[in-house]
Amino acid sequence: MNFSYSDKVKDLQGRLTSFMEEHVYPNERLYEQQLNEQENRWSDVPPIMEELKEKAKQAGLWNLFLPESDHGAGLTNSEYAPLCEIMGRSMIAPEVFNCGAPDTGNMEVLVRYGKEEHKEKWLKPLLAGEIRSCFSMTEPDVASSDATNIEARIERDGDEYVINGRKWWSSGAGDPRCKIAIVMGKTDPEANRHEQQSMILVPLDSPGVKIERMLPVFGYDHAPHGHAEITYENVRVPADNILWGEGKGFAIAQGRLGPGRIHHCMRLIGAAERALEILCKRVQDRVAFGKELSKQGVIQEWIADSRIEIEQARLLTLKAAYMMDTVGNKEAKAEIAMIKVVAPSMALRVMDKAIQALGGAGVSNDFPVAAQWANARTLRLADGPDEVHRAQIAKLELKKYK
Repeated sequence: MNFSYSDKVKDLQGRLTSFMEEHVYPNERLYEQQLNEQENRWSDVPPIMEELKEKAKQAGLWNLFLPESDHGAGLTNSEYAPLCEIMGRSMIAPEVFNCGAPDTGNMEVLVRYGKEEHKEKWLKPLLAGEIRSCFSMTEPDVASSDATNIEARIERDGDEYVINGRKWWSSGAGDPRCKIAIVMGKTDPEANRHEQQSMILVPLDSPGVKIERMLPVFGYDHAPHGHAEITYENVRVPADNILWGEGKGFAIAQGRLGPGRIHHCMRLIGAAERALEILCKRVQDRVAFGKELSKQGVIQEWIADSRIEIEQARLLTLKAAYMMDTVGNKEAKAEIAMIKVVAPSMALRVMDKAIQALGGAGVSNDFPVAAQWANARTLRLADGPDEVHRAQIAKLELKKYK
C-alpha cells in the first residue's frame, strides 16, 4: 500500500487548508452569533453559511466526496480521506463544501438507486446545496443497533405506499431547507430476516409527517440542522418512490453506511488534530507551579500519546479506504468496523486531554473542543455502536481458524 498523495490531492489539500484558514475558522463564531441572533434558531440558516458555500463553489471545492466524476470530483476513498480530515477540523466545514452527513450518504443512495425522476427532483438540488435531506432509520421503541428490529411499516396500496412509524435521530430534519427523507421500514415482515425492509423517499411536506421534537446532544441543539423525532402517520407517497425495490432496504443501508462510517472517521482524525494543536499552543502559553505547562512530564506524555494514537488511527483509516477502493466495501468490512471502533475513542481521548489542558476554558464554547467532544461521543453509537462492530470483527477473526 502506497499512502503518498498524488499531485491532484496535494493541490486540493493546499487549497482546502488555505480556504479553511482564510474563510472557515475566522467565521465559526460569526456563524454561532448569527444563529443566536435569530428569533428562532430553527427558522433560518445563518447568512454566513450561504456566503461560504458560494465561495467554496467558486474555489472548486465542492462535492469532493462523490467518487462518480459525473457528479463529484471523481476522487477515490483514499484520495478523499486527507481532504475529509481537513474538513473535520471544524463543525461547520462539511456543510460549507457540501460534504456533510447525512446528505453525502443520501446523495450516494440516489446516485446508485434513484430513478431518473428522483435524481432530477432531489439529487440535483442536493448536489447544488439548494436543499438538504435526512435519513430516518433509528426508532425509539426498538434496539436499532440491529436494523432488522425496525418496526415502521411501508405497505403497498395500489399506486402508492403508506408509511406508518415513529423515528428519531433523523439528523437534518430540523433544517428549514430539509425537503426529503429516506425512510426505512418493513414491507414484508414474513420475508427472510434481511429482506423484510425497504427504503422509500418521503417529502417532508407530505400529509402525515410530523416533527415531534428536536433532540439535543449533551445540551447542543445543533440548530438549524438538528436531530428530529418524527412520526409518520398514514403518509402516502407514489409507489415509484421505493428505492431499488421491496426488500432491498437492509442491503442499501449496508452500502450507504460503509462510506458514511469511513467519512466520520476521517473527520474525527481532523477534529483530533485540531484538539492536539490547541493543546500544544495552550500549554506553551500557561505557567503553573513555576514552569510552563509544556515542561510538565504528564503534559508531554499527553502530547506524545495523542500523536501516536492519531497516527495509528489515520493509518488504519487509510488502509480501510485503500481496501474499499481496490477490493470493495464488502471485502473491507472488517477494516471499516475496526476504524469505526478506533477513531471515535481515539478522538475522545485526545480531546479529553485538550480539555484538561485548557482547564475551565475547555468546557466552554470559547474553544471548539467541547462541541467536538460531544459530537465524537455520539459516533460511538451512530452508524452502529462499538459493541456491534467488535462482535463483527471477532466473528470474522474466528472464521479464519475454523
